[in-house]
Amino acid sequence: MSLTADSATTTAFDLGPARALSCRECGHQIPLAAEFACPECFGPLEVAYDFGTVTRESIEAGPKSIWRYRHLLPVPTNVQSHPNTEPGLTRLIKADRLAAALGVRTLWVKDDTGNPTHSFKDRVVAVALAAARELGFTVLCCPSTGNLANAVAAAAARAGWDSVVLIPSSLEQAKVLTTAVYDGTLLAVDGNYDDVNRLATELAAEHEDWAFVNVNVRPYYAEGSKTLGYEVAEQLGWRLPEQIVVPVASGSQLTKVDKGFTELGTLGLVEPTPYRVFGAQATGCSPVAKAFEDGHDVVQPVRPDTIARSLAIGNPADGPYVLDAVRRTGGAVAHVSDEEVVEGIRLLARTEGVFAETAGGVTVATAKKLIESGQLDPDAETVLLITGDGLKTLDAVSGHIGPSATVPSTSKAVREALAARGL
Repeated sequence: MSLTADSATTTAFDLGPARALSCRECGHQIPLAAEFACPECFGPLEVAYDFGTVTRESIEAGPKSIWRYRHLLPVPTNVQSHPNTEPGLTRLIKADRLAAALGVRTLWVKDDTGNPTHSFKDRVVAVALAAARELGFTVLCCPSTGNLANAVAAAAARAGWDSVVLIPSSLEQAKVLTTAVYDGTLLAVDGNYDDVNRLATELAAEHEDWAFVNVNVRPYYAEGSKTLGYEVAEQLGWRLPEQIVVPVASGSQLTKVDKGFTELGTLGLVEPTPYRVFGAQATGCSPVAKAFEDGHDVVQPVRPDTIARSLAIGNPADGPYVLDAVRRTGGAVAHVSDEEVVEGIRLLARTEGVFAETAGGVTVATAKKLIESGQLDPDAETVLLITGDGLKTLDAVSGHIGPSATVPSTSKAVREALAARGL
């Protein structure tokens, strides 16, 4: 089944159902290659496909990883034959206690902390690496706010590739260590993520064999986020949720989850029922939420200042497309303070036993805010995307939590401490 690819476009690469790169602005198509900007209008490129016959049964019979959806992704047909981190198929939790706390009738938490490096970035990197290998690259690289750094360093180590990872020098120490342990090249750069990203773009032009996953192979990398949408639908019994709340950094994840839902409906894998997409940002880096609030189509860059560093992209590449998706589906983009982020982390932990990083706190707190403002329907089935593990951002909660009490080693002291807590 052809969705968007021009049948006249040919390719020398085996990237499964991928048939072309298509400009998101003007629609111009080029053959599959390591390109990310349209040669006609300089708009961003994304993958277009000619899908064959894909059934629920064929997916369910596949591996317990994102490769069960390989016939919907821009990866070689033999993708499983190469060593990789095999991410995906993470838990979808029925979050009844959190639902009660938020005042929502039916709530699910998509817990992507269970991926190999404990964030959703393992999904996008696995797809990027598979495409990069087919395109002839030999070194895996990225600019990152932390989670992507972990995923790239681990995936390269697993594949036997060299890696070059660029991070802001102010990055949380946990994310620095959990990247450095894989023993690739890790460069801390003075500046914020947008400075690091500009440097990566320069380096990508200088090194022909370096695949910067979110720069020169970005069209393929971004498609990995579709698997979040695919999994949610499959785990719900092959149906779409009515509402979904997604954290927004570059904005790619939100737009690709939306794309994944649309593809499933077009291919007849789910009933194409209406759904609404909501975006979540931290107030200290909320350019997309600000544009939404002001009714603008253009996202004005900001200088990030928030504890939610994994979302701290002041000039989000997919910002305008996030606005398109939320407006088309009847959703919204909202933002929350750092204090609300911390409370969101703690609320999720104490109600559902899931310890999320700051991005997860943003998602939970934004959902709470959207419910209170009447923008998110409390009677509609809702999914929250929790995209990273709280062990990566311990600094965010270290000043807010600790032992309930420090007591002498006597049962009497324990009883008194318990009594003080009403136990």
